[in-house]
Amino acid sequence: MDKVWYAGDGATLYARTATGKVYETQDFETWKAAVEPPRPPATLSREPVRKPDLNAAYFALNPDSPQLWGVGQQLYRSEDGASWETLTAYKSGSVVGGGFHSVAISPNDPNQLAVANDSGVWRTMDGGLTWAGMNQGLPNLAVQRILATPSSGHAAQILTQPFGALQLLPGAQVWQRFRTIQPSTDALRKSVYSSQLNAEISSFAEATDGRTVTVYAGSSDGRIWRSDDGAPFGATQIEALPGHRVEKLWVDPLNPKVVLAAFSGEGAHVQRTFNGGGFWEPLDSPSLPTAAANAVTADPASGAIYVATDKGVYWTHFTFENGARADNLTWVNLSANLPPAKATDVVLDPAGVQLYVALDGYGVYGAPSPHRSLSLRLVDPADQTARAAAPGSLVSVVGQTVNSVSSGGTPYKLWNNSQFQVPFEALGPTVSLALQTASGSTLTRDLQVQAVSPVIFVPGGVPFILDADSGLPLEGNLAHPGQRLQLMMNGLGKVRPDWQAGVIAPSANTPEVVAKVQAFLDGNEVPVSRAILAPGYVGMYLVEVQLPVISNYGAMELHIAADGKESNHVQIAIAQ
Repeated sequence: MDKVWYAGDGATLYARTATGKVYETQDFETWKAAVEPPRPPATLSREPVRKPDLNAAYFALNPDSPQLWGVGQQLYRSEDGASWETLTAYKSGSVVGGGFHSVAISPNDPNQLAVANDSGVWRTMDGGLTWAGMNQGLPNLAVQRILATPSSGHAAQILTQPFGALQLLPGAQVWQRFRTIQPSTDALRKSVYSSQLNAEISSFAEATDGRTVTVYAGSSDGRIWRSDDGAPFGATQIEALPGHRVEKLWVDPLNPKVVLAAFSGEGAHVQRTFNGGGFWEPLDSPSLPTAAANAVTADPASGAIYVATDKGVYWTHFTFENGARADNLTWVNLSANLPPAKATDVVLDPAGVQLYVALDGYGVYGAPSPHRSLSLRLVDPADQTARAAAPGSLVSVVGQTVNSVSSGGTPYKLWNNSQFQVPFEALGPTVSLALQTASGSTLTRDLQVQAVSPVIFVPGGVPFILDADSGLPLEGNLAHPGQRLQLMMNGLGKVRPDWQAGVIAPSANTPEVVAKVQAFLDGNEVPVSRAILAPGYVGMYLVEVQLPVISNYGAMELHIAADGKESNHVQIAIAQ
């Protein structure tokens, strides 16, 4: 935060972010955007007799008062400029974080102070003896892009201004800085493309069809170029439009000739090509607001398109086939339950199951993607991805409600009209399924089945890991050296002795996994004490892992292998 100040009557506190946005609060708990905020009062730089911090800035809030304030790594106050007291120090640090920029005094009570620093806005009612944060709900997380979604137990990652890359570890409540080369690599490639094309490149995207790598580059004046396998860029048929800027490009990973482009400026804001840029067609319609489009993404299998605009997030359903016309598409507003803010990015998780939206100031929101209702799909319930099943695996049906599942006339156990278990006797490489939908129709699907298909459960993006001694989930996904962990899994295949699908696993003489099960922490093997059906559950497995007593600290990747086939990799944090 850059600045804080009180209204003349002391009833309202204003706060200005580093990006220049001003918010106000009257109850000193909730914030809203200030419509016509008064100008902050002037501060008078004044040299003190003695400086407690050589790097701090010193000023007076009132030209007639001898009182001075210092803002640096601490907040300082002096009545004469010679003797100072520090209002925020605790031992060698600050109780409210460092990097102070501003202080405000209530006109109603000189003991009511507010400060703005690198950690937000803080308030004291007793002249600095105690402090309370005012950052809950303060919309000051300027998210530019979503770098990674919280899928398969990995951290959510975002690019922000001015803090750079931040990540939210599974189960954590606070965003933390982390090092990644992606933003710098992206900036370097934009610079290279800008030099090659003699234009300011604002976005690029690439994909491959297995033989050719295709790169698309868009400029700040609305032009788009294409390069195949490193060949010189050739211009597409989008002409430069005054005021337009290519904000983001999306390329179909399976068909690089299909591209979507999001534009700011006036006119069409979403355009698509199905022939590699030979022809572009606008996808705007009256149901899409005339606002800048900041990002676009899609699910080609269902034909769903999502766009992030200055007026929220919208989606539509449109065929990706060549020659299909986009006349008067119906765009649906998905922002009814979101804060009223500019949507800066929109992405789907790798499975296309969860939709994530970045809202300027408010962070990242996630919800089940609405296009799932357009088609029936079979996914692994552990991580919501489409993958091969194994004997004994649980399988989820998404997109439609089914009343029964069978194979070769043999019914499968079905729960909640959406999940069934593959019999332990099932043989691959495929099993033909008949699924009767709630509408009465019968659909057939081929399900791949292999001996093992291990996957760690990650409900809500957080790995399902328990402390073996207490049976409680890891708090904040935080583990300790020497701790025994229990991982809940799917797809470990056959067990010994044989077990019947649909039956709860017992707590005594629990069937053991036949496959060889190994565990790896950051690539190093750690002991597995047992791999069994999860007692008290149907279709779930439990793998108990012993963490080493001596270990590095911090975020680490954990995964399981069954007969050499690796599971998804999840993140845990090792604490001292």
